[in-house]
Amino acid sequence: MIIESAAAQWDLELDDLFLTIGHRFGRVELRRRMRDYVRGLLAPVARKNSWQLAEQAGHSTPDGLQHLLAGSKWEPDDIRDDLQEYVASKLGEADGILIIDDTGFIKKGTTSAGVQRQYSGTAGRTENCQIGVFAAYATTRGRALVDRELYLPKSWTEDRERCRTARVPDEREFATKGELARHMVLRALASPMPITWVTADSAYGQDNRFRRLLEQSGVGYVLAVPKSQFSVGCSRIEGLFAQAPDEAWEKISCGDGAKGPRVYHWAAVRLPDVAERLSGRDPSPDAMGADPAQHQ
Repeated sequence: MIIESAAAQWDLELDDLFLTIGHRFGRVELRRRMRDYVRGLLAPVARKNSWQLAEQAGHSTPDGLQHLLAGSKWEPDDIRDDLQEYVASKLGEADGILIIDDTGFIKKGTTSAGVQRQYSGTAGRTENCQIGVFAAYATTRGRALVDRELYLPKSWTEDRERCRTARVPDEREFATKGELARHMVLRALASPMPITWVTADSAYGQDNRFRRLLEQSGVGYVLAVPKSQFSVGCSRIEGLFAQAPDEAWEKISCGDGAKGPRVYHWAAVRLPDVAERLSGRDPSPDAMGADPAQHQ
């Protein structure tokens, strides 16, 4: 239950954020629409479309909000940079963690940018949806989303007319989710946010170029990596497991999941050119191992 004093504090913090990014909108009415739009997204509105958000804000029509999204000039990447500075000042700590993950947004129709039938981890199955790759920042002081990229399948990037109809820039080319994640990591490391660790699931852990980027950046990481992947000093990740004697393994839960505690066996394995790398394995025989938190 949210107490009244906490709600009031959140409202003040939101106003503070609006002041931080307000200069990105050239006119007063655009700033007001931006505030109304964000507050509507955070409100318990059943459907987040322009009509319902306008009604929540007390507007007679959705024209103003639609113009904000489709007709007015403002740069979302500039606002992202402002947001990252804001998050660094409010939540930043020396041992900050950057979390990379993607999520699906189920859609009807074929006109929303990037929509097609594809696997959605949110739904747990193949659906007609958009996929977004996101970066979140977390410390003991709190957590916040700090970056995003829309995944555009080749069915879109190879159809320039379809892209133009959806207002996708002509220079936007196909990029894998791993490539989008690498762009976000580089931006985050160049931002004021202090980052010591990066973490992601096996969709990114199996991307060798993603792992190399983290190693070359000197940042620690914890990634889920399929056991068939190669690593420093061995041809496959599973070769690391054989180096640890049975007594070295410790059974630890890494937190609760949808089906209860997520329990893995953990051991430390020292590699030739890396100070320390933690490897994990699922107790089940056919599971993938966790790669390792690497810190050089």
